[in-house]
Amino acid sequence: MRLYLSKSEFIETSEAIDLSMSLQASPENVRAWYVDPPRMEIVRANGFIGSIQEGGSVNFRDVFFNPHGHGTHTECCGHITQEVYAVNDVLKEYFYRATLITVDPVQLENGDFVVQAEQIAPYLQKDFSDAVLIRTLPNGLDKKSMKYSGTNPCYFDIEIVALLNEYGVKHFLVDQPSVDREEDGGALAFHHAFWNVPEQPNFERTITELIYVPNEVADGTYILEIQLAAFHNDASPSRPVLYKIQ
Repeated sequence: MRLYLSKSEFIETSEAIDLSMSLQASPENVRAWYVDPPRMEIVRANGFIGSIQEGGSVNFRDVFFNPHGHGTHTECCGHITQEVYAVNDVLKEYFYRATLITVDPVQLENGDFVVQAEQIAPYLQKDFSDAVLIRTLPNGLDKKSMKYSGTNPCYFDIEIVALLNEYGVKHFLVDQPSVDREEDGGALAFHHAFWNVPEQPNFERTITELIYVPNEVADGTYILEIQLAAFHNDASPSRPVLYKIQ
């Protein structure tokens, strides 16, 4: 289906680019924050068997997973506030003008890999700054099955927040497990600065982590759709989708 953004711009919904990682009950599922693999268990109760293969009438399974540690997820300021606000209550719109930027992180003297503000500043565009998506290099398919715990993954310099503020960015999407350093003593400096917590929490902004942007998707401007599971939680599994503007 063709959706017109203006008289001269449109998107083809049939050409959607899915940036999410699917959740699977497998050791190969991407993992972070020392969580075990997701589990999907057949329900068995009072003679009921939730498996057609085992003679049941339907497939009926309990699912055990962690939104932050098991794949693509979108979170709100409730992730770091005393009161747990729900991202499902925060995200009220779902389509945004967005910019995709590929970055080769800088290695610091301590060995950390960091994305810095000056690396993305030249590529931001005022008219497409509702959302910014960052694809880091290298960008192999191994990101979809990575075990990030204890590896000190790439993270994002806090100076980026001032840049996002300048451009009015509401939604920041990255292909790493966190915008902050894995071990930072609980500071979560980028999270706090981005959401202005605790001074005046910003309820309009979201962070999406663990996206995967295929290599064949070119940098530039798109329409972004954030599809969100209706979880009453600070974070929810999500499916960010890009549409090329034609």
